Amino acid sequence: MRTEILDSLNAERAARRAAILVTDLVDGTQRLVREAEMAADPAAEVLGRHMASGKSGLVEIDGRQVFLTVQVPPVRLVVIGAVHISQAMAPMAAGLDLAVTVIDPRTAFASPERFPGIDLVAEWPDAALGSRVPPLDRYCALAALTHDPKIDDPALKAALSAGCFYVGALGSRKTHAARAARLAEAGFSSELIGRIRAPIGLAIGAVSPAEIALAVLAEVVATLRRVPRPEAA
Repeated sequence: MRTEILDSLNAERAARRAAILVTDLVDGTQRLVREAEMAADPAAEVLGRHMASGKSGLVEIDGRQVFLTVQVPPVRLVVIGAVHISQAMAPMAAGLDLAVTVIDPRTAFASPERFPGIDLVAEWPDAALGSRVPPLDRYCALAALTHDPKIDDPALKAALSAGCFYVGALGSRKTHAARAARLAEAGFSSELIGRIRAPIGLAIGAVSPAEIALAVLAEVVATLRRVPRPEAA
């Protein structure tokens, strides 16, 4: 690998940006395709599929065998609210290789006993997301689960501003309508507000905390893999 390509690949990794190294297996030539450049690439369709799956592999492009080395930043899940749903969600998310952080200023809920082995931050989200937690980015998912606007709203604002690939919030349609009005008053566009998945999670008829956690994680994965959200029957 040429030094300039390696340097560029390392720079993308350090900045938590995705990229694909395309290696021609016939003549050994290589080129780096950054995610921001992918839509304009002649092989955009096949590159996009591999980017969405996060999997490297052998493909044929223009009649030539090439190997795609896919570099995708580790996906993070930031959960706002140390509630029962979060307790069920944390071990499931770990099984999906998601790096989980739970934020809740209510120390009665945010205790190590309730979340063993989890990155737990007992601070207000606006403070935690500005200091204790690494910056949000487009490879982060955020799920707001407290039902408390004082806790959820600052986190939602941060997630929308950072371009997180998934932003979801617990609550009824009426609750979300009030939330949307507050966000609009704070200057967020209807397009940005429309990115919030509310009601949160896939429509699987979830009732228990574990079922709701499963529905949320399924929606996170579907969004990450760019699968269209099915409509409720």
